[in-house]
Amino acid sequence: MFANALKSISSTNINSNYSISPNLTSTAGPWKIYPAKKKSTGKEYSVFVFDKKSLEAHTSGLSRSHATAFKKVAEEVVERLKKEASSLARLRHPGVLELVEPVEDTRGGGLQFVTEAVTASLASLLQEKDDQERSGGVGGRSSRYVMEDADGTRRRRELEIDELEIQKGLLQVSKALEFLHENAGLVHGNLTPDAILVNAKSDWKISGLSFCSPAEGSTKPTSILPISLSEALHLDPRLPRFVQLNLDYTSPDFVLDNNLTTSADMFSLGLLCIALYNSPHRSPLECNSSLTTYKRHFQSSQGVPSPTNNYMCSRELPKELVSRVLPRLITRRPAQRMTAKEFQESEYFDNILISTIRFLDDFPAKTPNEKSSFLRGLIKVLPSFPRPVMEKKVLPALLEELKDKELISLILHNVFKIIALLPSGRRAFGDRVRPSLKEIFVTNAKQSQEKDAARDAGLMIVLEQLPVIVDNCSGKEFKDDILPIIFAALESPTPTLVDAALRSLPTVLPVLDFSTIKNELFPVVSAIFSKTNSLAIKVRGLQAFITLCGGSLDPASDDGLDGIGGERKKTSSSTALDKFTMQDKIIPLIKGIKTKEPAVMVAALGVLRVVGNVADADFVAMQILPILWSMSLGPLLDLKQFQSFMDLIKTLSRRVEEEQTKKLMELSGGTNGSAAAANDDFMSFGALAGSTLDSTGADEDDFEHLVKGKMSGASSSPMDAGWDSMAPSATVTSPGLRNTAKATPPTPAFSWSTTAPAAASSSSSSSHGHLGPVKAQQPGFRTVTPDLARFEALTPTSTQFSQPLQPSNISPPASQPKPAPTINWNAVTSPASTNAWASPTNTAISQPPTSSFGNMSLGQMSHYQTTSSFSLPPPPSAGSSRSGFSLAPPPAPPGAIQPLRPQLNNAGLGSGSFEGTGGGMTMGSNLNRTSSSMGASMGMGMGMGMGMNNGLSNMNMSMNMGGGMGMMGQQPQQQQQQRSGLDKYESLL
Repeated sequence: MFANALKSISSTNINSNYSISPNLTSTAGPWKIYPAKKKSTGKEYSVFVFDKKSLEAHTSGLSRSHATAFKKVAEEVVERLKKEASSLARLRHPGVLELVEPVEDTRGGGLQFVTEAVTASLASLLQEKDDQERSGGVGGRSSRYVMEDADGTRRRRELEIDELEIQKGLLQVSKALEFLHENAGLVHGNLTPDAILVNAKSDWKISGLSFCSPAEGSTKPTSILPISLSEALHLDPRLPRFVQLNLDYTSPDFVLDNNLTTSADMFSLGLLCIALYNSPHRSPLECNSSLTTYKRHFQSSQGVPSPTNNYMCSRELPKELVSRVLPRLITRRPAQRMTAKEFQESEYFDNILISTIRFLDDFPAKTPNEKSSFLRGLIKVLPSFPRPVMEKKVLPALLEELKDKELISLILHNVFKIIALLPSGRRAFGDRVRPSLKEIFVTNAKQSQEKDAARDAGLMIVLEQLPVIVDNCSGKEFKDDILPIIFAALESPTPTLVDAALRSLPTVLPVLDFSTIKNELFPVVSAIFSKTNSLAIKVRGLQAFITLCGGSLDPASDDGLDGIGGERKKTSSSTALDKFTMQDKIIPLIKGIKTKEPAVMVAALGVLRVVGNVADADFVAMQILPILWSMSLGPLLDLKQFQSFMDLIKTLSRRVEEEQTKKLMELSGGTNGSAAAANDDFMSFGALAGSTLDSTGADEDDFEHLVKGKMSGASSSPMDAGWDSMAPSATVTSPGLRNTAKATPPTPAFSWSTTAPAAASSSSSSSHGHLGPVKAQQPGFRTVTPDLARFEALTPTSTQFSQPLQPSNISPPASQPKPAPTINWNAVTSPASTNAWASPTNTAISQPPTSSFGNMSLGQMSHYQTTSSFSLPPPPSAGSSRSGFSLAPPPAPPGAIQPLRPQLNNAGLGSGSFEGTGGGMTMGSNLNRTSSSMGASMGMGMGMGMGMNNGLSNMNMSMNMGGGMGMMGQQPQQQQQQRSGLDKYESLL
């Protein structure tokens, strides 16, 4: 339908400047009403369109002469409709429809003009009410008219006819009539539901001035031409009824008396009051556009509305209306009718709600004190108002008064109360309140640091009502329109506003997205915290940090200090700051706090608790815990506050310990235990080829007895063969750090060797009698390790001492677990042969002995003095600077002849006495029979005898060689040239 209408509209000023919607808003007589928006401002208006084709539909079947006459009548109708639009331009009153754009001709001969935005005509509302009642009341048939909200949402129009709506509308219509009658001197002439329009504010406005005319006898100057009653009452059946005078609401003054007076409009107003309460909502005088029928109604009292027939209304009328108003409106005599002003003062409007609306209508004319008193009392009356009245009438009226800065806070109190009461508060807030708030506090706000008490009071109301705002707008709307208001409060020089804005963060954060919080809101809060000099703002800023980090300010919530799992509890707010922002931005701010005020310290404790729950363990240990310790020692903290700090310190420390322990366990789970143990020896430098001094069965006592010249048992140490004979694969280790778990190759043992290091240790205590015991180093200490790289390789020389001793098979004592290899003492090898003791892995040489000590004579022993290669330099002594070394002789089997056991006297080396046993002869022997293993020291005279010792099960003989080289015919110079590798070690000892 609208598409056809638009085709007939030429390119006019209205079409160029307005965007007209195709959705029909309503109809008002011959006019179709469409919503429109002005392209330059976006403000909403309504376009009234009249299509001339609606008249031509009734010309079919007429003859040419009749068609020409009808065309003339149609032109008169168009002129009358133009008069209606032009009359609106001449009349300016709140009760008269406001004309925005004058009437224009369309291409098809139609008309159009623009007015303020209207939602419906009273006639269409009453028709919809009838349709709803016929279809089952509330919830029945919905409106056939579609409304479009500001956001583009289309919805059905809501019906808004109730008691208060009727009273309010009639009051506004009466005010408009008063203006026409008293000020303009005009008679409306056709006051019907089609002539009353309801605007976007739910106000009733008078229109339909096609039959408007100056009253008879009026002296008021006017430009509106009078009408002819006879022409107006001549109803042409060829024309539609909506372009002719409606007899159902016409006063008998017109039809019966032919008088054009203002009282005629009051009679029509009385019929309108009855139609509003009637069911269906029609006039009690239904004439079907017939003058005969209308006259018949007035021929009898029963055909005219009166108190006796309940004014021909199917429903009960309000008591005040029946008793006080209608008797003075529905009356045959015009002089008995009340005026428009008297109608407004009747008891029908005597109630608090109507009085409130009337005060709102006259609000601009009231004094400041009256305005303040009214706004303080309005908030108590608001719950009694119908929801449509609050939304369409009260709320817009209040928002219009926000331009008065002194009343901003009082008005906003009532505005937010209305939003909370409305079921459609979200729509009302988005359409009306939110744009007004942004305009007042952001767009028109002065960018100055001066305090504005009235504006600050309004900002405080907005901050207090943020829960209502959040419930009635989307996140994008909040970010675009409300968040700038919060920023204005945060940047205000008034501390109370800043405090209120910081306290509102728990309400604000759920509406905003993470990016907005991090990049827009957090920098403002942190700047306030850094720059403020107020301790109260400092504390409030710290509480804001807790909220921004996802924590809670509720003391009843879990504080994470339960010791079970509270410290692991993470906040699940999707809008909380990320971990890195907390660590990089918030913690430095906490660290920079200068004051020691307990309130600030406790508030900072809350921030550190929240951040500590989400921060990395190493960050907690390196950054947070030092801050906590520093703050906990504040001089102003009481015991309870200090204990709070200590509780958090213990909790975070326990967390760091658990996570670090878990990490180390995971790292050590895939490595070898022996390798981990080796890594513990941070002083170990790895293996050095040919440098080992470690062997199985040897300990500190072996080395001690070796260097002191007292052997408690035969040693398998490679030192017996010199330093040059060590295995290249050996390693040097400190005794205190020796790895007992490392396996070593078996070491050969001789018949005179001790079974275990323990035996050597036990026997050493009894063999140190003359030289004094030397305390072995404890395993916990390190010994000096020689730098073997400094020693040159030793080359064996061919001397009488280089002949190796030959092992012999001698049965070991019964106490030995394994038979030890024996050496043939009579075998003499060539000087170029290799020493059998030079290898660390000596093996037993099983050769039969060629001689024994039992067949030796003293003369033969002298021969051994010149041919034996078993000679080593003597140990150091008090009387000599030379070092010596002695070895014990091999043990003999039971019954065998024991060799001589020389004894070292106190006077020195080289002299002694001899004892013989069993036909044998000994030199300087001193036997010690108190131990199972006995060593004998011999002077360097190298005299050897033979003796038997049946009381010994195991005997070791140590021979000191080199100390008495002068007796053997060797010169000191020759001895100096033939010093062995152990002599080079003498400087280290």
